[in-house]
Amino acid sequence: MYSLAIDTDRTIEAITTYIQEIVRRDHSRGVILGLSGGLDSCVLAALAVRALGPQAVSVIYIGDRDSDPSIADRAREVARLLGLTLETVDISDEMAKRGVYAPLFVRLLRLSPVVAEISSTAYRLVHGEPPFVSALRVGGGETLTPWYKRLMFNLTMRHVDEGFSQRHIRRRAIAERLARERNLSLIGAANLSECETGWFVKGGIDDLPVQPLSGLYKTQVRQLAEALDLPEAVRTQLPSPDMARGVTDEFGIGHLYRDIDIVFDGHDRGLPESEIARMGVPADKVAAILELRRLSAWKRTSPHEAPPVSGKFGSPIRR
Repeated sequence: MYSLAIDTDRTIEAITTYIQEIVRRDHSRGVILGLSGGLDSCVLAALAVRALGPQAVSVIYIGDRDSDPSIADRAREVARLLGLTLETVDISDEMAKRGVYAPLFVRLLRLSPVVAEISSTAYRLVHGEPPFVSALRVGGGETLTPWYKRLMFNLTMRHVDEGFSQRHIRRRAIAERLARERNLSLIGAANLSECETGWFVKGGIDDLPVQPLSGLYKTQVRQLAEALDLPEAVRTQLPSPDMARGVTDEFGIGHLYRDIDIVFDGHDRGLPESEIARMGVPADKVAAILELRRLSAWKRTSPHEAPPVSGKFGSPIRR
C-alpha cells in the first residue's frame, strides 16, 4: 500500500520549536487558536501545549446554531485533557442578522442529512461535477453555462458557500481581535490537503499567515494525532466543516483525503496520472483531484509564512 508515513518524533520537535520561535519573535504572552474539536485544531493545541505549557495557550470555540454539538463536546474534552480553559463564542445572532440562515435551500439542509445527499446527487447529474467544483469556478471568475446551471448554482450552492465564508471570516476577525487585546500570537490549523484543494475560505480562519500544520497532508496530521495520543474519538472522526447537517469535508470536496493525498504526492513526484491510478485511485478521480488544485489557485494568494516542516516527497521527515 502507498505510504505517506512521516517521522512523527522529528515532526513534533520541529513544530514545537517553531511555535516557541513565533512567541519569541512576536514578544507575545503565548498563542491563541481556534479549537473546533476537529482533528487539525486538536493536534495543533496539543503541540502548542508541548511547546509552551498550558499557561501560555489560549483556545477558543466559535460556533453557531448549525454547529454540531458532538464536535463542540470533543473540543471541550480535548481542552480539559490538555489542561486548557476553552472560551466559547456564539455567532448565531450575528449570522442571522446577515441573512445566513434565511435562504430556503439552507433551511432545507437543516432538516436532515438526506437533503444534502439528494441535492448533491441531483446537482452532479445536472452539472457533471460536485457543487464545490462549481463554487471554485465561480470564485475564480468563471461564468457557469448554460443558464440553467447558473440558476441551479445560485439557488443552492451559492447560499451555502456564502454562509460558509461569512462564518469563517467572522471567526478570524474574533480571533484576531482577541490576539491583539491579549498580546497573543494567532496560529491556524489548516493542513496541506485543504490548502491544495481550496477547501478553505480565502481571508477566513483557515487562511491565517501562521499555520504550523500547512506543510502536512491530512493523513500525516492523523499520524501526529496518534503519536500525541489524542482521544480515539478525535483520531477517527470524519473531518467536517461544521456548517450543515451531513456535510463532511470529504462529502463536500467529493473525494476521500486518502485519495487526495496520494494524488498530490504522486503528482509532485512527477508521476504520470496513469501511474498514480495504479496506486489505488481511479483514473477519473486522479484527473478531478488535480483539477481542484488548478481551479483553487486563486485562493492561495494570501501571504503565509513557510511551515516548519513539509510532508511532501523528498522531505527529510518522510519515511
